[in-house]
Amino acid sequence: MKITARFKNEVTSVRVLATHPMETGRRSDQQTGELIPAKYIQELSCEHQGKIVFIAQFGTSMSENPYLSFSFKGGQKGDTLQLRWNDNTGDVEKTDTIIK
Repeated sequence: MKITARFKNEVTSVRVLATHPMETGRRSDQQTGELIPAKYIQELSCEHQGKIVFIAQFGTSMSENPYLSFSFKGGQKGDTLQLRWNDNTGDVEKTDTIIK
């Protein structure tokens, strides 16, 4: 997961590129003809100082390596944000970033 977070005018703006295949489970492998198993992010959340400031729910309609941006009031330069996603297979990724 690639994350940038910037603080300006009392607002923290966050950009996230989540590296994930986002397979729907409806596509066939071109060589074998078998269905490729579903594997997609279900939820992505962001915490600041132990408080959830953003949460998104995804489904099979999202493209591979989804990009999203959001902002929230608060935060300060030097604060840490914790981002986390979990997918339908139980995989979880957690990444911390510093607000600049």
